[in-house]
Amino acid sequence: MRSRSNAAMFWPVLLVVLVVDVITKAIAERALMRGIPHEVLGSAVQLRLVYNPGAAFGLNLGSESRWIFAALTLVALVILARLYRSTRAGDAARATALALVCAGATGNLIDRVRSFFGVVDFIDVGIGTSRWPTFNVADMAVSIGAGLLAWVLWQEDQSIQASVPAVAPVGVPASASGGEPGDLV
Repeated sequence: MRSRSNAAMFWPVLLVVLVVDVITKAIAERALMRGIPHEVLGSAVQLRLVYNPGAAFGLNLGSESRWIFAALTLVALVILARLYRSTRAGDAARATALALVCAGATGNLIDRVRSFFGVVDFIDVGIGTSRWPTFNVADMAVSIGAGLLAWVLWQEDQSIQASVPAVAPVGVPASASGGEPGDLV
C-alpha cells in the first residue's frame, strides 16, 4: 500500500542519491585520467577512473554484458517497484532501503545505456595491493539499501512468526505441546 509518508521518504532519497551519483561520475570523468590513482587518504582511499562493462566485482558476460545487465536491472526495478507498492504506510526503513537500491540501480543503468565503456567507477579503497573492487555512489547505495532491506524483511518475517500460535502435530500428546497429559491434539 502506497502512502504519502512512504513517498515523502522514498522519492527524496532516490532523487538525491541519483543526482549525487550522476554528478560525481561526471566529475570523475572530467577530472581523472583513466587508471591513474589520486590519493585522498594516502593509498587507503584513492580516486581512480575505471569503466566496468560488467556488473559487481567485475562480473562480465562477454560482448553483450552491457545489454544483459541493463535488462536484468529493469527486471529488478520492476520487482523493487512491487515491493514499494506493498510497503505498509509509515514503514520508513523499508521505503528508504528500496529508494537506495532503486537509485543505485538506476544510476548504473544510466551509465550502461549512455556509455559503450560501461559503468563509471572511481572510488578505490584498500591497503597496498589488497584493494576492494573500484566502486561508485550507486554501488554504495545498492549495498547499503540491500543490507537495510534484508534486515527489514527479516524483521517482518520474525514478526509474522511470533504472531503465529504454535500448534502440535496431529496425534502428538498435548503434554508434548504444553497441554494436559493424556490429551491428544
